[in-house]
Amino acid sequence: METVIGVFHSRGHAENAVRELLEKKIPQESIVFLSRSEGEAKTIGKQFGATVGGFAGGAVGMSTGVVAATLLIPGLGPVFALGFGAAALLGLSGAGAGSVLGKKLAGEGVQTTAEAECSQDVTFFQDVLSAGRSLIVVRSESPESARTAGEVLDRLGIGIQGSVPVAMQTAVRHVDDVAIVTVTGRITSGQCIEEFRQTVKNLLDKNTEKILIDLHGVGYLDSAGLGELVRTYSSVRNGGGQAKVLNPSKRVHDLLQMTRLASVFDVQPDEATALQSFTRREPQAVA
Repeated sequence: METVIGVFHSRGHAENAVRELLEKKIPQESIVFLSRSEGEAKTIGKQFGATVGGFAGGAVGMSTGVVAATLLIPGLGPVFALGFGAAALLGLSGAGAGSVLGKKLAGEGVQTTAEAECSQDVTFFQDVLSAGRSLIVVRSESPESARTAGEVLDRLGIGIQGSVPVAMQTAVRHVDDVAIVTVTGRITSGQCIEEFRQTVKNLLDKNTEKILIDLHGVGYLDSAGLGELVRTYSSVRNGGGQAKVLNPSKRVHDLLQMTRLASVFDVQPDEATALQSFTRREPQAVA
């Protein structure tokens, strides 16, 4: 599954991005929009061809397959998830999906496992959303669709334009029980993503629980690269492990700051500090 993430601080740019994604035939079920703004969600909903009104009461137009639902995140408030892909993201289906909205806002009902997992995913972007940013997440099995979506999100979302003509390379070394993945060049859609993903997968297959991703030598990171970092971070964390980012280059650091994704990742300034920051597993007592 390819994941591409666009971060927006302008409603107009987010609206244009959704429109262009649909015009370029990105599968509707692949697109999810996240925002704290009810008004923004209603505006974006029109791009999906849905009448997304009555948020407070939970009356959501479901005729075109668009799902609009709200998660009430402690310390953040309501977060609106909208799009043809929102059903899969929220673990919802059918006409009952619309009723979730009112229950969430009213604090009623019990979360299902799928809803709890979605809540964790949204909480992962809490600082991004709390800063007034909105997100468009495109998840697709098609590398071509992901590449097309990435071009749109890179152009219209918050980002640093340009590219680095240096091919990506990865190297792995170990310090005690920490695997240090050093990445140089660029992390962009295509072969670069595949190489990085396979490197991390090999570590996870060996039950590596502590992974430090050194981005000092990375000159460029696009929306697909951001998506892959989020995917990696979540995969390691969901498996009970720890993942951290080490000393990103100025260009990558600036991008993470602008998008507010710097607060999503555990960014460490130097290797010694990073190694010390990993939680040490206590030895089990021998019976």
